[in-house]
Amino acid sequence: MTKSEQQATELPTESVKNEPLITVKIDNCSITMLGTAHVSKASADKVQELIATEKYDAVAVELCPSRHKAIVNPDAMAEMDLFQVIKRGQASMVAASLALGAFQQRMAEQFDIEPGAEMRVAIKDAQEAKLPVILIDREIGTTLKRIYRNVPWWKRLNLFAGLIASVISKEKVSAEEIERLKEGDVLESTFSQFAENEKDLFRPLISERDEYMSARLIKECKDNNYQHVLAIVGAGHMQGMAQQIEDKCIANPDETIAQLDTIPESSNWFKFLPWIIVALILTGFVIGFMRSPEIGTAMVLDWILINGGLSALGAAIAFAHPLTVLTAFLAAPLTSLNPTIGAGMVVAAMETYLRKPKIGDFHRLRSDTTSLKGWWNNQVTRILLIFILATMGSAVGTYVAGFRIFERLSTG
Repeated sequence: MTKSEQQATELPTESVKNEPLITVKIDNCSITMLGTAHVSKASADKVQELIATEKYDAVAVELCPSRHKAIVNPDAMAEMDLFQVIKRGQASMVAASLALGAFQQRMAEQFDIEPGAEMRVAIKDAQEAKLPVILIDREIGTTLKRIYRNVPWWKRLNLFAGLIASVISKEKVSAEEIERLKEGDVLESTFSQFAENEKDLFRPLISERDEYMSARLIKECKDNNYQHVLAIVGAGHMQGMAQQIEDKCIANPDETIAQLDTIPESSNWFKFLPWIIVALILTGFVIGFMRSPEIGTAMVLDWILINGGLSALGAAIAFAHPLTVLTAFLAAPLTSLNPTIGAGMVVAAMETYLRKPKIGDFHRLRSDTTSLKGWWNNQVTRILLIFILATMGSAVGTYVAGFRIFERLSTG
């Protein structure tokens, strides 16, 4: 029997003795980890019972600041500055987070469950007991970005298509999927519904977060001299975290946290690809005008009509304002020649200016994102769709127009 298993038998009450509990030591601090099921009421009851023992001087929860904010302030989305989200290039990440939330909400409605109920209970009871609440999970946006970078570029479209399918699908979540959610991690379980290869997701979703949360616990214990911390984590993380701490795998928690908070850079060739495409397009224009003004003019018209037309089509599909559609048509041919500015950013900013979302749109986000119709009816999600579809239209237009330009050169 391992040290963890021996310590796991020392439980505070009879009713929780068969539950997944592990106690590990960090210097003078004991950490009791409770492995919970994110959709189980029983897990919430166990959290409540353990905190009531008054044996702990802090409670750690598997939440990041943004997810914690969403729990303690359900109206936090209404405070989101959509224009700043677009300006900072975070629109795709926000859309992905909403799609993930929509899948989980659909599951909650089907089975009359509340994912994360144990975290809500932990926060509430810890506050009532005047215990500090420690947020140990990595920001969900960082995790999503590291997933995106960990998946080969040719598979990223599958993830995007899967996110859309999870919203569009009217199929009920199977009992097997629910059991999987009970046994593992809430993010992993959601992503695995549409991931082509779960191995691509394991490192950023599970093992990295095991390291991150372990490092956060070690840091908090050392910095604050805690004697006994109760850590509420998903059952899928408990063993990995216990091993990280017991085997002393993390020598420098600050360094580990900083490393796992960093977004990996794209490969050099991928960063230079947009500039290479722009150089080829401009070279094509120069060669065309050198051959004859007619050929050069025809190339420029092809570029404007195809690139601008497809971007405008994307905006129109998202039911953008007519002036926004016109903006897409005019902006895409120019922004495609400047990789530092995306067509979607300009188009979404125009839509935000013309039809600013109302407070009610933000309040209805949770319910509206569970259906395809809701994404089009809610002005917040519609703007995100306009950003995505106008960007995709411009990207496709760049390649189609590029091939058309070089087709004219080869036949001219």
